[in-house]
Amino acid sequence: MSHPQITSVKSSIERLPVVMARTGRSRASIYLDMKKGIFPQCFKVGIRAVGWLSSDIDAWIGVRAQAGRAGHVGVGNVNG
Repeated sequence: MSHPQITSVKSSIERLPVVMARTGRSRASIYLDMKKGIFPQCFKVGIRAVGWLSSDIDAWIGVRAQAGRAGHVGVGNVNG
């Protein structure tokens, strides 16, 4: 029986304080932008705990940095 190859994912789960520190955004701003669809969505990691994939946060930061360098004020959805 052949098993599909498993690839290693270089991502970890980050909790809200880490996401806030990495992005420089407040809790309210993060949740508001998630609702608008312009910030990566969190997911449940426990009964009362949520987290974000570090790779999603990395991508969001990258898009923001590129837009800033290009002089763009608004940044679209980076979830897809």
